Amino acid sequence: TEVLSEDLLQVEKRLELVKQVSHSTHKKLTACLQGQQGVDVDKRSKKLPLTSLAQCLVEGALVLGDDSLQGKMLKICGETQDRLAQELLLFELQIERDVAEPLYTLAEVEIPNIQKQRKHLAKLVLDMDSARARWHQSSKSSTLTNKDTPTGAKADALREEMEEAANRMEICRDQLSADMYSFVAKEIDYANYFQTLIEVQAEYHKKSLELLQNVLPQIKAQQESWVEKPCYGKPLEEHLTLSGREIAFPIEACVTMLLDYGLQEEGLFRVAPSASKLKKLKASLDCGVLDFQEYSADPHAIAGALKSYLRELPEPLLTFDLYEDWIQASNIADQDKRLQALLSTCENLPTANSNNFKYLIKFLAKLNEYQDYNKMSPGNIAIVLGPNLLWAHTEGNMTEMMTTVSLQIVAIIEPLIQHADWFFPGEIDFNVTGNYGSPVHTNHNANYSSMPSPDLDQSDRRQPDQSRRPLSVATDNMMLEFYKKDGCVRFICSPHSAAPLWAACACSRERGLRVPR
Repeated sequence: TEVLSEDLLQVEKRLELVKQVSHSTHKKLTACLQGQQGVDVDKRSKKLPLTSLAQCLVEGALVLGDDSLQGKMLKICGETQDRLAQELLLFELQIERDVAEPLYTLAEVEIPNIQKQRKHLAKLVLDMDSARARWHQSSKSSTLTNKDTPTGAKADALREEMEEAANRMEICRDQLSADMYSFVAKEIDYANYFQTLIEVQAEYHKKSLELLQNVLPQIKAQQESWVEKPCYGKPLEEHLTLSGREIAFPIEACVTMLLDYGLQEEGLFRVAPSASKLKKLKASLDCGVLDFQEYSADPHAIAGALKSYLRELPEPLLTFDLYEDWIQASNIADQDKRLQALLSTCENLPTANSNNFKYLIKFLAKLNEYQDYNKMSPGNIAIVLGPNLLWAHTEGNMTEMMTTVSLQIVAIIEPLIQHADWFFPGEIDFNVTGNYGSPVHTNHNANYSSMPSPDLDQSDRRQPDQSRRPLSVATDNMMLEFYKKDGCVRFICSPHSAAPLWAACACSRERGLRVPR
């Protein structure tokens, strides 16, 4: 006999589906938890992978110490990971309490209890049907009308048994129906388990994010306060900001050393240093460390390190934005207007670039005072150093680099060195930070009251062309070699320069220029 309504039969089918889904969800959810279930909180906390990571980081910090930037970072990160582990522990405990355990109860207790009642009802229905069948059978076989006879008593007993079985079945059916309807009514509560899962996750991630965002400024502050910061290949403005300097460290360090040990070194900035020495010096400058005594005997390595710093800047010291202005200024035929255009372009440089360029030009002017010893005239300095100060955004071929545009760059840098005190009036203390014992540059043109009028060549200029950024120190020697032809004196006039740029041959040495053989 079917005792459940059609609606309840549909609920019965749904019970089994909900049970399966709840069971599998609970299984997968508990598998996502990192903590060991069924143990006390302290022991569970120690078993978390984040706790082990935090302990490892803190121990590493103790090994390296606070004198190391990595040690400081390990300490901060270790403490952070420990706090994240605590947040994770609280999150998992809440997930277990508010999501995992209710799902387990639903799948393994509540629904099985309803299904157990359903099976019990089925048994009671069978019992009732059996009692009813016996009573009907007894009624058919009875021929006596006296109820006091044994046959009548048996029929009554069977009827009572049938009625009692029906009553038990009715009670069970009502209880089962109530539980089924209650299950349907509470489905919104069961659905809330999954909403709770998302809410608890959101709160956990929110707290974790706040924790990380609060610790990031501490990490950045440690990084910014650390003295040892890379400078090669970094933007000038970034390096100056991080180091709190006005003059880039490689520029000041190399210039002050060269002022002490390299002004009379023949071929300075032209002769290539030892590759290993140069690599070592650049690495030490990147760390903010410099051994004056070690490099005092190797000015060429110092000059090479300075050239490398300028060459490896992401943007040239004279900037990409002003490239066309520099080239146009170099093309002006009238010397007074040309120098005025160069001055105007200098004044348009960003503050950081202007300060460092002034510092460098003042040093090159100082170097020029010793050209009888170092054989590096303003023209020679401009040839080897100019392409490291200005280059185009786009690259041309090597021939173009060593001809038209290179000559224009030389025509920019050479007069700047020749008239450094007119372009940048006043004295300059090369020892800006007070860490080096270098001399003060004296303005030898302090009485300069008007535009300088050197005997400038007025030959026609070629139009600007694309140039290539120099790739190595060897490029400078290639440029000088470009001015050699058939072993004879050959000079190429730097457009509008005060003197021709003499190039390599034996007799050129009579004019005080040393060039590669």
